[in-house]
Amino acid sequence: MPLLSSFGGGSARGFGVFRLMRGASGTVGIFALGYNDTPAAVATRDKYTYAGDVVSAGTAATAATAFGSAAGNSTEGIFALGYNDTVGGPVTTRDKYTYAGDVVSAATASSVDSYYNSAVGNSTEGIFALGYNDSAFTTTRNKYTYAGDVVSAGTAATGASGYGSAAGNSTEGIFALGYTSSAYTTTRDKYTYAGDVVSAGRAATVASSFGSAAGNSTEGIFALGYNDSAYVTTRDKYTYAGDVVSAGTAATGASGYGSAAGNSTEGIFALGALGGLPVATRDKYTYAGDVVSAGTAATAATRGGSAVGNGTTGVNI
Repeated sequence: MPLLSSFGGGSARGFGVFRLMRGASGTVGIFALGYNDTPAAVATRDKYTYAGDVVSAGTAATAATAFGSAAGNSTEGIFALGYNDTVGGPVTTRDKYTYAGDVVSAATASSVDSYYNSAVGNSTEGIFALGYNDSAFTTTRNKYTYAGDVVSAGTAATGASGYGSAAGNSTEGIFALGYTSSAYTTTRDKYTYAGDVVSAGRAATVASSFGSAAGNSTEGIFALGYNDSAYVTTRDKYTYAGDVVSAGTAATGASGYGSAAGNSTEGIFALGALGGLPVATRDKYTYAGDVVSAGTAATAATRGGSAVGNGTTGVNI
């Protein structure tokens, strides 16, 4: 599949300040910007500080890449880099982003070259759906255990697919499978971390791919992306208790190839491609009241990025 074929804190007060400076849990999201319209992949990462909606420079990736995925806990984020322009294909490379000091170092590689993947996790492990390996879609998932940087086999997806998205809480991750080898799908898998059990999640309201997702301990917001004929503004709200899917407040523009990160109160969605062209637009989704407002824009117009934050999706401290 060609890369571009589908594009169209002393005192209590002092202690609190110290924690903030060190990167208190739930304060920042790191966005790997992905692919611009030169066209070229970039190594640029933005740091999004939720308080004040401030965007600043995050430490760059070790290589210019796009269409990867990311998961992490309160201290580090693991980025699967995805597609590398220099080598002309997908890579197994993963970066570890340590929030304290904004340090980027080598993380344990994935088991297979891949891109167009998705990831979610809890405080101890991240589950990476590997997606497309430059010859075929796969069902492969890797489990990344943060202690020791150990990569092992995660339970496979129910179908070979890519271009998906994922969100979850401390016990389960919900994977929207995205695109199979022949069609867009509404299928979602539920990955229960205890026992590495995969079962059926509640389906999406529309068959789609190239989406993004963020959430808190009770719900995940899925931006559906592209539905095989057009980009959409549709977002689904997935309530983990009862596996209930309902309408989430729509995006400000029909878009796909986006990314998202958040904390216990809000998710920041980078819209990605709007009408097929990369944009810097970001939406802020406030879970209480399902309110969508403007998030501070990215430093560059890009698509195909990935994101993770020190709030850890579904693990809110």
